[in-house]
Amino acid sequence: MTVAETTTAIPDFSVPASSPKAAAAAAAAAAAAAAAAAAAAAAAAADVLPAHFTMTDEEVRAKFPDRLCSYDLFKKMGSPRHIVAPMVDQSELAWRILSKRYGATLCYTPMFHAKMFSDDNPKYRNEQWQTNEEDRPVIVQFCANDPEYLLKAARLVVGQADAVDLNLGCPQHIAKRGHYGSFLMEDWDLISKLIRNLHENLEIPVTAKIRVFPEVEKTVAYAKMVEAAGAQIITVHGRLREQKGHKTGLADWDKIKAVKEAVKVPVFANGNILYYEDIQRCIDATNVDGVMSAETNLYNPAIFSGKVLPTWQMAEEYLEICDEIPTKSSFIRAHLFKLFRYSLPIHTDLRQQLAAARTMEEIHRFVNDIKARLIEDSQKEDAQKFDLENIEVDEFGYRKYPHWICQPALRFEHDKVHSQSKRLLNEAKVSEKHSETKDVPLSLDAKANEEDCNKRPKLDSK
Repeated sequence: MTVAETTTAIPDFSVPASSPKAAAAAAAAAAAAAAAAAAAAAAAAADVLPAHFTMTDEEVRAKFPDRLCSYDLFKKMGSPRHIVAPMVDQSELAWRILSKRYGATLCYTPMFHAKMFSDDNPKYRNEQWQTNEEDRPVIVQFCANDPEYLLKAARLVVGQADAVDLNLGCPQHIAKRGHYGSFLMEDWDLISKLIRNLHENLEIPVTAKIRVFPEVEKTVAYAKMVEAAGAQIITVHGRLREQKGHKTGLADWDKIKAVKEAVKVPVFANGNILYYEDIQRCIDATNVDGVMSAETNLYNPAIFSGKVLPTWQMAEEYLEICDEIPTKSSFIRAHLFKLFRYSLPIHTDLRQQLAAARTMEEIHRFVNDIKARLIEDSQKEDAQKFDLENIEVDEFGYRKYPHWICQPALRFEHDKVHSQSKRLLNEAKVSEKHSETKDVPLSLDAKANEEDCNKRPKLDSK
């Protein structure tokens, strides 16, 4: 997963990591992983299949003659270049439909818990999994650490999804406690078993989303192991497991490029996409087959279209979809908080209104109210200077959009005072003072903020 993939109420697979039993299990798993890696290397050198490969690739193809593989799967899905990432509670059906209306060509579902999804009680599955004709192509993502639970869950979406993806990227603490996501990275034997069991027994293809290791050589070996197990598409999030939250930092496109050069299946890149132009920059830099967006898609669902649109337009269209497709109010509120990220610090009373909204009527009322405020903001004298054809940038290359425009979330490590939201809030206050009294100088706070913004660390997309 990515930074945008917030955790949800997912029970652990294992005992708490703080217990002696868990510590012993972790040490044993690390030792087993090292042994498995060594065994895999020796097997590869001797051209011997691992024991859990119960069928050769030729036998697998004979078993599923109509199942698409590698670039045949990629082409069947329309050769997608613009991909919406799996995001817990955020890449739900309504959001996937909105994203596809604005240039997304493939979407992943949120990460589903394989054990809960496959439970005989369908409550969790019915709450989480929705699809319709507009949803295709779609890939369903699961987290798991048990091959049989994963297979059981995956079989429940056959006929409704184009492929099933194994989450190997979630960096959150709950994934560590439950032993899934990126915390399987040291357990190559288990990862191979999870993927291979699907490859040998599932009617639709299996794909995988991984993170990178500090060493490019280990990252490449990891990706090749995932490919050998049966993954037909590999998405590479170019960040380390430790790069999350305020430690997010830049994704490493060089490692993604190295994986692309080493494997034969299609590769999607994930990381460093702030603006539409970054998509082609990423493709040019890595030669990947497609580019995935997570966090930026949440703040600007039109990222793949190249359009610069007002936040209220996206919010209204999203709610229209939600009126047709029942969507949990908590999902909707989370999307609206992100869409209006830069406006809510200015219109703080509306922030409270959104937080309290529970019904669709209340949510629609909020969007109508904030739309009226933002249209008023956009018609102020200073705001009318905004020119779509000549968008100003700061010294680091960030585009200076007004707060009512969909734009990426710019994160500055440990900077709670001089964030993008704070800068826009100060600019709004200064603009308001100027509209009341001409030629009033900048406030000391605004000057200090401007000076500190000039000092912030560069965050380019290299």
